[in-house]
Amino acid sequence: MHLSKLLYAVVFCYLLSAEKLCAQTPTLEAQAEETMLKATRYMVENVSTNGGYVWYYLPDLSRRWGEMEAYKSMVWVQDGGTVTVGQMLLDAYHATGNEYLYEAAEKAAGAMIRGQSKAGGWNYMIDFAGEQSLKKWYNTIGKNGWRLEEFQHYYGNDTYDDDVTSSAARFMLRMYIERFNPKYKVALDKAIRFLLSSQYPAGGWPQRFPLKNDFSKAGHPDYTGYYTFNDDVIWENVNFLIQCYYTLGDQKLREPIERGMNFYLLSQQANGAWGQQYNMKLEPAGARTYEPAAYLPRATFANAMLLLKFYQYTGDRKYLTRVPDAIAWLEKVRLPDSMSQNGYYTHSLFVEVGTDKPIFVHRRGSNVTYGRYYVDYNDGKLLGHMQGKGNINIQRLKDEYTRVSKLSPEEATKNSPLKISEFNRDQVLQRYATISQNGAAENESPSAEKVAQVISQLSDNRWLVKHAMISNPYVGDGKNKEATDAFASTRVGDITDTSPYPDASDQLYLSTPEYIKNMRILAAYIRSARQQQTAK
Repeated sequence: MHLSKLLYAVVFCYLLSAEKLCAQTPTLEAQAEETMLKATRYMVENVSTNGGYVWYYLPDLSRRWGEMEAYKSMVWVQDGGTVTVGQMLLDAYHATGNEYLYEAAEKAAGAMIRGQSKAGGWNYMIDFAGEQSLKKWYNTIGKNGWRLEEFQHYYGNDTYDDDVTSSAARFMLRMYIERFNPKYKVALDKAIRFLLSSQYPAGGWPQRFPLKNDFSKAGHPDYTGYYTFNDDVIWENVNFLIQCYYTLGDQKLREPIERGMNFYLLSQQANGAWGQQYNMKLEPAGARTYEPAAYLPRATFANAMLLLKFYQYTGDRKYLTRVPDAIAWLEKVRLPDSMSQNGYYTHSLFVEVGTDKPIFVHRRGSNVTYGRYYVDYNDGKLLGHMQGKGNINIQRLKDEYTRVSKLSPEEATKNSPLKISEFNRDQVLQRYATISQNGAAENESPSAEKVAQVISQLSDNRWLVKHAMISNPYVGDGKNKEATDAFASTRVGDITDTSPYPDASDQLYLSTPEYIKNMRILAAYIRSARQQQTAK
């Protein structure tokens, strides 16, 4: 054969082989979806308990943790657990159209329905082994979490703390509007009734409901019936009711929504500040023994920002009237230079009622049995599990107040979810994600390099991480009575303390938050790729 013909034949064969190879090599988009399915099948079929999840697991699943160590019969409701997985799976389903992902979300929703109380709310965790098992957990593991006083007593009711009931209710709302399956409407209606029945006439909500007053600790009254801003209890409830109003068109929700927003005005103190809890006289009140009755710069900033949002929801300028008072108070209570760590911190976590002085919380001892928390004016040896100082961006609040106050009521409410509009399912889902602080889709597409990295890190169909939050196993109640400062600034006390702390070793853990994060990255990439294909 002539050399040129031979060369042509070789090149032709090479190109033909390359073309076949390229045709057989899946695209990055296809690899991303395949990875999502592998990881989800593993989580559903090997890890989940009745469709639900905790936060971290040993690779052999012999131990597991939510905010604290969990029994194998338990799943966690809080962010990073079952609800967040369910929301993420719905996002993944929308990105891919793969029915298996929707079915996995249904399993998570099924776990939440099984864990919904008769009253209509949810606790931090669900124990499928029943109430006796849960009581045993509270009397052993929960009771000995030194810094987690909310777990030291079994109330037998539901909580709004950490966005527990509101996030679960939001998940039920989203599951319902996905396909209008009536089984989710039953759970949703039950949750709505729970929120409405637990709202006080003044507009606020307690931390737990139905009301109980049976846990007094270290001489402190039971705080769970107080009006509670801590962990955005009131805002998350108002937010959920707004989502229901917008998506369901339920007119009876308008009044409790407005009452909830008005509570922010009612509870603002004469000096412009807010506390994080209030007693029934609307006086700042303490909660856990390391949360004194005080004003909080952090809560004041957040509540003032919400007042600006409420003006944009309603067009009522009453929500703007006292924002300047909040700004003035935040300026007044800035930390002195000697406490600011060269300007790194601007405010203390707590400010004393009556004096506006910064106050700080400390602890002494080794365990929950004999340890104690106390408050003074000294900013040394601060708690390791709760920042005693922070940074408040007052200028951001000033700028937002200036911007929003210039808007006419018509301009301000242009995109208000409280406006009545014609039902459009696609717009409803989009607005739902906009209003929601959970389950919202990522807006930016990750890079191909980032996606390839996530895919490559999947090992045996799961993502493993180091430095998970773990805890000492339960070994009994504390016995050390020494008033030591050895644990003043640590996350955990002696070996009897079951509070969580980060594992500094190289031990690997199966991480539900890592699964959620990586699935969202892959879903965002697929969504962006398909949008670009549609646009061509």
